Amino acid sequence: MNLVPLGVALAIGLGAIGPGIGIGIAAGQAFNAIGRNPEAEPLIRTNLFIGLAFAEAIAIYALLIAFLIQFLR
Repeated sequence: MNLVPLGVALAIGLGAIGPGIGIGIAAGQAFNAIGRNPEAEPLIRTNLFIGLAFAEAIAIYALLIAFLIQFLR
Protein backbone atom coordinates (compact mmCIF):
# COMPACT_ATOMS: atom_id res chain seq x y z
CA MET A 1 0.00 0.00 0.00
CA ASN A 2 1.44 3.33 -1.12
CA LEU A 3 0.93 6.16 1.38
CA VAL A 4 2.81 8.83 -0.57
CA PRO A 5 -0.33 10.38 -2.14
CA LEU A 6 -1.90 10.59 1.31
CA GLY A 7 1.22 12.33 2.66
CA VAL A 8 1.21 14.79 -0.24
CA ALA A 9 -2.47 15.57 0.26
CA LEU A 10 -2.01 16.07 4.00
CA ALA A 11 1.08 18.25 3.54
CA ILE A 12 -0.59 20.73 1.22
CA GLY A 13 -4.03 20.48 2.81
CA LEU A 14 -2.93 21.08 6.38
CA GLY A 15 -0.24 23.51 5.28
CA ALA A 16 -2.81 25.74 3.58
CA ILE A 17 -5.36 25.86 6.41
CA GLY A 18 -3.39 28.22 8.65
CA PRO A 19 -2.45 30.76 5.98
CA GLY A 20 -5.99 30.66 4.58
CA ILE A 21 -7.51 31.47 7.95
CA GLY A 22 -4.84 34.09 8.64
CA ILE A 23 -5.36 35.83 5.30
CA GLY A 24 -9.11 35.94 5.87
CA ILE A 25 -8.77 37.42 9.33
CA ALA A 26 -6.13 39.94 8.22
CA ALA A 27 -8.18 41.12 5.24
CA GLY A 28 -11.30 41.44 7.37
CA GLN A 29 -9.49 43.49 9.99
CA ALA A 30 -7.92 45.69 7.30
CA PHE A 31 -11.34 46.41 5.77
CA ASN A 32 -12.67 47.20 9.22
CA ALA A 33 -9.76 49.57 9.90
CA ILE A 34 -10.18 51.30 6.54
CA GLY A 35 -13.89 51.71 7.21
CA ARG A 36 -13.15 53.34 10.55
CA ASN A 37 -10.31 55.55 9.33
CA PRO A 38 -10.32 56.05 5.54
CA GLU A 39 -7.43 58.54 5.67
CA ALA A 40 -5.09 55.77 6.86
CA GLU A 41 -5.94 53.52 3.88
CA PRO A 42 -2.53 53.73 2.12
CA LEU A 43 -0.61 52.71 5.24
CA ILE A 44 -3.10 49.96 6.10
CA ARG A 45 -3.04 48.62 2.54
CA THR A 46 0.78 48.54 2.45
CA ASN A 47 1.00 46.69 5.76
CA LEU A 48 -1.78 44.32 4.69
CA PHE A 49 0.04 43.33 1.51
CA ILE A 50 3.27 42.70 3.40
CA GLY A 51 1.44 40.52 5.91
CA LEU A 52 -0.41 38.64 3.17
CA ALA A 53 2.86 37.95 1.38
CA PHE A 54 4.34 36.41 4.53
CA ALA A 55 1.23 34.29 5.11
CA GLU A 56 1.19 33.13 1.50
CA ALA A 57 4.86 32.19 1.74
CA ILE A 58 3.96 29.63 4.40
CA ALA A 59 1.46 28.02 2.02
CA ILE A 60 4.14 27.94 -0.68
CA TYR A 61 6.49 26.18 1.77
CA ALA A 62 3.78 23.56 2.33
CA LEU A 63 3.48 23.10 -1.43
CA LEU A 64 7.26 22.69 -1.64
CA ILE A 65 7.17 20.01 1.06
CA ALA A 66 4.36 18.24 -0.82
CA PHE A 67 6.48 18.23 -3.99
CA LEU A 68 9.47 16.92 -2.08
CA ILE A 69 7.38 14.08 -0.63
CA GLN A 70 6.00 13.28 -4.07
CA PHE A 71 9.22 13.29 -6.10
CA LEU A 72 11.99 12.44 -3.62
CA ARG A 73 10.74 9.22 -2.13
